[in-house]
Amino acid sequence: MAHVEIFDPAMCCSTGVCGTDVDPALSRFAADVAWLSGRGVEVDRATLAQEPTKFVANDAVRQALEADGTSALPMVLVDGTVKAKGAYPTRQDLATWTGFERTALPLSEVVAAQAPAEACWGGSGCC
Repeated sequence: MAHVEIFDPAMCCSTGVCGTDVDPALSRFAADVAWLSGRGVEVDRATLAQEPTKFVANDAVRQALEADGTSALPMVLVDGTVKAKGAYPTRQDLATWTGFERTALPLSEVVAAQAPAEACWGGSGCC
């Protein structure tokens, strides 16, 4: 199973999802991390303001901070390899990197399952 390490910039808490003015990107990423954890992936998340020693202890993160400053954050490592730097990845990125390909049920199957047989709906040719 993959091990994901997330190194966040200084935030008010471990997810940054608090207060009255929440960044939507942080909300989305918090949901993506919960989705990944729910599949059994080990996820460790550290915030610069609260756990600076973790940033110094990781060679890749320390070197990125020395070269680029805090613009290198957030950083995401999977099994020790840097996968994202300076931006939060998408859920699809996380899924791919950890071996969880997302499979979506085609919308047409969902619509067909919910529509009565004689209903007029997109693709039926009646409207």
